[in-house]
Parts: sequence; structure tokens; C-alpha cells
Amino acid sequence: MKLNEYRKKRNFAATPEPQGATVTEKKGNGSLIYTIQKHVASHLHYDLRLEWRGVLLSWAVPKGPSLDPAVKRLAMQTEDHPVEYAGFEGVIPAGQYGAGTVMLWDRGTWQPESADVDASLQAGEIKFTLEGKKLQGSWVLVHTRGFGSKPAQSAWLLVKHRDQYATTKDVTQGEPRSVASQRLLAEIARDGGGDVERASEGDQAGKARSATSAKPGRGPNQADRA
Repeated sequence: MKLNEYRKKRNFAATPEPQGATVTEKKGNGSLIYTIQKHVASHLHYDLRLEWRGVLLSWAVPKGPSLDPAVKRLAMQTEDHPVEYAGFEGVIPAGQYGAGTVMLWDRGTWQPESADVDASLQAGEIKFTLEGKKLQGSWVLVHTRGFGSKPAQSAWLLVKHRDQYATTKDVTQGEPRSVASQRLLAEIARDGGGDVERASEGDQAGKARSATSAKPGRGPNQADRA
């Protein structure tokens, strides 16, 4: 049941994305998978995925994560993905759901601050610690009322907590390459027969955003909600 929506949206005879095996919950205190995939589809976004109850809970973060606690990043909750998706990097063919280039931008493990993640989801606030290659330390996902026409139940904010890993450095601009292959999006598209020109726009987006945020007039406590 948990992966029905994921599977309904995809033609696995055409897409290299994993269909996913039978959902099996991890027993004991084993490490929980964390990953972020940088995805150029109709627009560039970063897919945050946290393993829970045999699937990857997923949020699309349009501007990617920020290490600055003053910055709140919109995170739209999407359908659960199979745990096998945590290793996916490649090209989703044109005409398929989410067509475009996918990079494995970060990966590691996560630890919820509260053992009852289901209750945290229901309450609309999930506090957790990441141990990734690029992102570490304490974070929170906070449910919001939504923005514009977006459904309220799927809108969250991703915020970095103040700790030793917090900084104003733009990690999406400073760490543009895949943790799995060290490739840029354009190189992944080239190797997978995808749209190299479109993918290269995703490689450049972080640089453009970093330059814009560095302009005078942006206060140190201004929150970026998009």
C-alpha cells in the first residue's frame, strides 16, 4: 500500500528507477538511510528522503537545503519512495513521470530526536540529526499551512538548527557534484543519453543563486521561504 502512488506514476519498462521490493520495516536500532537527490525535471529541486517503516519519506525542496538557521526552505512532501531509490542516479527518459536528470547529491544516515516518528509526523514537527557527506547536525521539518495553491497537508519548512555545523556558506553552490560519482548534472545526462543542455542549467542554478544572495541589502536574519 505504501508504494502504490509511487508505482502508479511510473512505467518501469521505460524508466530505470527501481520498482522497489516488498516493504520491510527495519528491526532493532539499525541505521536509517538519509539521502538528497538533485533533480532537474520541469524545474530544479532537491529531494530529501528519510527512511522510515520500510520506505523513504520524501520532500521536494525547490532551493535546496540551507546551512543558515535564519533561512527557512520550503519542502513539499511527495509520495513515499522505495528504499532502493536511495542509490538511484541517472536519467529518467522524456515522457516519463519526473523526466530529467537525477544526481545523488548527498547520502548518509539520520536519527530522529523522538523515537515516535509517526507522532512527530502527525504533530507536524520532526527534529532529527543528519550524518551525511555534506549535511550534518541538527535539523527540523515543520508543517505549515501551505503556500498559494499548494495543498496545506504537504507543505513543510526545512530549517537548520544552530550547532557547530551551522554556517552562512551556500552548500548547494559549494558542493555541486555527486557523492556517488563526482559528476555534475550535465555529465550524468551525457552519460545517460539525457538532455545535457537542460541538465547544465541545473549546474549553473546554484552559482546564480549564490551571487544573488550575496548582493547588499539582504539582512542576516531574513528568511528565504521558497
